[in-house]
Amino acid sequence: MGSTIVLGSQWGDEGKGKLVDILTEKADLVARAQGGNNAGHTIYHNGKSYHFHLLPSGLMNPKCINLIGTGVVVHIPSFFKELAELEEKGLEKPRERIFISDRAHLSLNVHALVDGLEEVELGGNSIGTTKRGIGPSYSTKAARSGIRVGDIFHKELFDRKIREIARAYKLRYGDLLTYDVDRDIAKFDKYRIDLAPFVVDAVPLIASAEEKNARILIEGANALMLDLDFGSYPYVTSSNTGLGGIFTGLALNPRKVENIIGVVKAYTTRVGGGPFPTEDLTPEVGEKLQEVGREFGVTTGRRRRCGWLDLVVVKYSCQINHYTELNLTKLDVLDTFPSIKIAVGYKDASGNDMGWPADLSKLDNCEVVYETLEGWNTSTSKARNYQDLPSQARAYVNVIEKFCAVEVNYIGVGPGRDEVVEKGNAS
Repeated sequence: MGSTIVLGSQWGDEGKGKLVDILTEKADLVARAQGGNNAGHTIYHNGKSYHFHLLPSGLMNPKCINLIGTGVVVHIPSFFKELAELEEKGLEKPRERIFISDRAHLSLNVHALVDGLEEVELGGNSIGTTKRGIGPSYSTKAARSGIRVGDIFHKELFDRKIREIARAYKLRYGDLLTYDVDRDIAKFDKYRIDLAPFVVDAVPLIASAEEKNARILIEGANALMLDLDFGSYPYVTSSNTGLGGIFTGLALNPRKVENIIGVVKAYTTRVGGGPFPTEDLTPEVGEKLQEVGREFGVTTGRRRRCGWLDLVVVKYSCQINHYTELNLTKLDVLDTFPSIKIAVGYKDASGNDMGWPADLSKLDNCEVVYETLEGWNTSTSKARNYQDLPSQARAYVNVIEKFCAVEVNYIGVGPGRDEVVEKGNAS
């Protein structure tokens, strides 16, 4: 069996967790490769909602092993808090099925404090981060002064490193930074004991799973347009959220990858600052998408910016992540729109066609080219086969497939795990 990779194709919040939950039923190992507790998935199962931020949502399968990979930055308090919340909701023995790579870097409380200070400094040019400390955590890692999970078990080394990080930030921010390093050291003295059963060398774990032809499912965090290199820089996260980050974050064998599934929301959303060519602020479109689609962040609670589906963005994502198939989510949110627009191109100030640019200023004066489709004005939530969908909804799917040259296989028509059409099963 090969590995399956699930990646976000827009600016995140596409609904990756639901697909991972569906695919987890047949998985032996579910892993995360990058990001931190800035991710957010909500999974609905048996009348309950489960929120995942740092932990892989493969924990929903009681027979599945889960791994927080080397490329993830791990906030240890959040790790234990999330585990406890899942246990309170009745999830079966999650502590026996979760492991953390000893090479993963720590995201410390001081990183979150610094994240907030950095956003304040940027003022009107702020990135709009989750303020969870992800950027500073990766900055510390890149500067080679970070603390890895394995370092926790060497008290003298750990204490020296965390004091040095605190000292450097204090020099930078002075009295603006209020952080008690001794308090965190005392907490880690306890974590050192509690964390030990979860920490593993992830390289042989992955290698062994591949040798046994285990069914490996990789749960991407964030999305391509937030990728540090290929996203809408600088309005991005601080890790590689695309296909490349999966391999560096997990030591996965690329020759054993069977599927790369791109998750595409049926419209476009993003949080924080940065360009958004199809954003719509009108009550008839943007606000309606926000309300009907319940577009509020799982991690931050922030309202998401909304607009029509942007196929320029999705095609750009396809060119980088090389999807083998797409999962179209939240099609049902469009059920009551009399007409629906899809962005199929950008034109620059001279009227020339353009794709997604590295120079974001080129988007200031670009014209978005839309194709307008007839709405279907009926509920799609009961559809389970492709032919159950209204012809107008199928036409919408066809436009996406033709433009991106990638087949849509899964189509979400509601929040429930059973509210999905698997197009490959169409007869």
